[in-house]
Amino acid sequence: MQTKLAPQYQGSADGAAAESILRKCVHCGFCTATCPTYQLLGDELDGPRGRIYLIKQVLEGQPPTRKTQLHLDRCLTCRNCETTCPSGVDYGHLVDIGRKMVDAKVPRPASEKALRWALKEGLSSPLFAPAMRVGQWLRPMLPRALQNKVPRLQSAGVWPHRLHARKMLLLAGCVQPAMMPNINFATARVLDAAGVQTLLAPAAGCCGALKFHLNDQAGAMVQMRANIDAWWPYLDGDDAVEAIVMNASGCGVTVKEYGHILRDDPAYAQRASRVSALTRDLSELLPDLVRPLAGKLDAARVRNAGGNQASETIAFHPPCTLQHGQQLRGGVEQHLGALGFKLRVAVNESHLCCGSAGTYSVLNPDIAQQLRDRKLEKLAELAPALIVSANIGCISHLQSGTATPVRHWVELLDQALVAPSR
Repeated sequence: MQTKLAPQYQGSADGAAAESILRKCVHCGFCTATCPTYQLLGDELDGPRGRIYLIKQVLEGQPPTRKTQLHLDRCLTCRNCETTCPSGVDYGHLVDIGRKMVDAKVPRPASEKALRWALKEGLSSPLFAPAMRVGQWLRPMLPRALQNKVPRLQSAGVWPHRLHARKMLLLAGCVQPAMMPNINFATARVLDAAGVQTLLAPAAGCCGALKFHLNDQAGAMVQMRANIDAWWPYLDGDDAVEAIVMNASGCGVTVKEYGHILRDDPAYAQRASRVSALTRDLSELLPDLVRPLAGKLDAARVRNAGGNQASETIAFHPPCTLQHGQQLRGGVEQHLGALGFKLRVAVNESHLCCGSAGTYSVLNPDIAQQLRDRKLEKLAELAPALIVSANIGCISHLQSGTATPVRHWVELLDQALVAPSR
């Protein structure tokens, strides 16, 4: 797609990057077939092709409007269109650039600015954990909408303390330790059973995705640099870790892009690239974990992993950040299947977003709820005893619309271990 950059964007890094991405787009429209918002709203401007044209107009000097901003806001950044695109258009990075340019020119209403500020500052704040705990204590008295955002109190069990020659770093995250701490503890116990010691860098915090996708890209980069500094001492020497493990695919896709996001930072570009290269989604470790775990799982617990002997089926919802953002598909089902678990993905629309998308379910609740209900309808066709996923946002969002338990797949392995790791 030919683009003539307006003078204010000529010679800029964002202008050059956007123009390079736009050149690949041939306006074929294949992306609209797999765009969740286009399917719901039926508006060309709420699909990737329409949004690309809006960004192109801004780059060529046409003033953006509040309507332009709204159509870009409605994008889930699920990146399904990237999987579909035959031309390899890097839509995810393009929409980040477009939002940045539009927000610089179009002021938001005060109430919207306040909500976005509260999300980007509050969710990654040290105060989030105690606030969540208060919310959990008061959960029965909260309105239904708030109950959906506050999971019940959860016992995480014991963190393993055995030493192993193999070591990996785990990003604890900002939201997950407070909302669903068992995911991190289960990850550590499963890795321990496979002979891998899980380490946490105390100074590492939010991966930066929350701020970045709320268009506080400068604030996100501060968090990214802080994580790189926290992890760097663990990456060299005799006790260097093998990998930096992510058990939330939304964090994983972001950390894998540190090298791209910080590519122009002379102090951090090289280190960011190395961190991204060492980052692995937890599912990428499964091929190496199947053999050591095979003899340590209780067969009866595996068969009844869903907690309902009337149905052995476990439905797997692959998050967009896993299957589209990281291009990782089929691994969880294949390798857990090799260990005896009966995982199935929805027959229809397993590629579509559930509507969680980070803070999207708060900022666009109507669209998010429609997508959630549509996803749950397709998963219900499997009559599962349990739904599992690989991202805390998806897990929490799906659970708000169903009585069927929704968990992280690593919790299945942890639950099936013959004896808890100590």
